[in-house]
Amino acid sequence: MTTALVVIDMQEGMAERTRAGRPRANPDAEAHTAALLALFRARGLPVVHVHHDDPNPASPFRSGLPSAEPMDCARPLPGEAVFIKAGSSAFHETGLAEWLRENGIGRIVLTGAVAAFCVTSSTRWASDLGFEVILPGDALIGFDIPAHDGGRIDADTVLRVTLSLLGADFATLVRTDQVAGLI
Repeated sequence: MTTALVVIDMQEGMAERTRAGRPRANPDAEAHTAALLALFRARGLPVVHVHHDDPNPASPFRSGLPSAEPMDCARPLPGEAVFIKAGSSAFHETGLAEWLRENGIGRIVLTGAVAAFCVTSSTRWASDLGFEVILPGDALIGFDIPAHDGGRIDADTVLRVTLSLLGADFATLVRTDQVAGLI
């Protein structure tokens, strides 16, 4: 079974949040993403990039803005597929599922941002579509979030709960250093 790496929303707006001091989990997520890209490229395996283009005019994730550009660690190379999404899931109205099937890909390794949002939506959707999902938790950017009943939930807890939910039913959880042995 062919495996593709799918890199979700590794865009400058995420780096800007980090530089601004937003609490986050996985400070090495960019390095882990770069390592996964190097692994897949070295093995000649498909690499797919999914970038967010928010329809909200006030969003920093609008095409053409510096904050919507890919981070240095995740710049697409010529020939790598790039899909643009306007919603949470990498599969919503992007043609990604069709592209994966047309290219004989049945398993994906997902990496990127933000773990509790677009990565979660994409993981669940991929699983529902019948793709096997491998999720290297240390290659995901995760931020803190406001709690529904007041206060904030710290980034490490959000990531822990997110991975626990996804690992229970939708993905195989691994570390970046374990991916090479699975593809």
